[in-house]
Amino acid sequence: MRTVRIRTALPALAGAALLAGTLLSTPAEAAGGVHIHHVWFDSPGKDDRSNKSLNAEWVQIKNSGGSAVSLKGWVLKDASNHKYVFPNVKIGAGKYLKIRTGSGSDTASDKYQDRRAYVWNNDKDTATLTRASGSKVDSCSWTTRDPSDKYC
Repeated sequence: MRTVRIRTALPALAGAALLAGTLLSTPAEAAGGVHIHHVWFDSPGKDDRSNKSLNAEWVQIKNSGGSAVSLKGWVLKDASNHKYVFPNVKIGAGKYLKIRTGSGSDTASDKYQDRRAYVWNNDKDTATLTRASGSKVDSCSWTTRDPSDKYC
């Protein structure tokens, strides 16, 4: 009797897995709900390349999924291919993570690219988030018609 239950349960589990795969229709859904949420591409004040000004330029990602997602090896890049490779870090379910351009001490909610120049163009640019494999998870674009920040 136990063998029969296992044999009848396996096709049902396979069907559920197939159905789940079809429901994950967007790259962000397939990435556990991780997506680009907000970009502040024009830091306030004069662009003097100070660390304070550089850190006022950032990209915020969000995990709208129900479980933590490892970002190890994932890449955030601009249209000119300036890349930030995520260290061995996870983003918790429902959590946000800012990737700041300048230098600082990484925390659970802020990561730093340790750059001495701006990454995100004020006139137009695209932030793209990819997995370590190179598959695209999400992107967000803006132009001068947008204010100094963009919700994606």
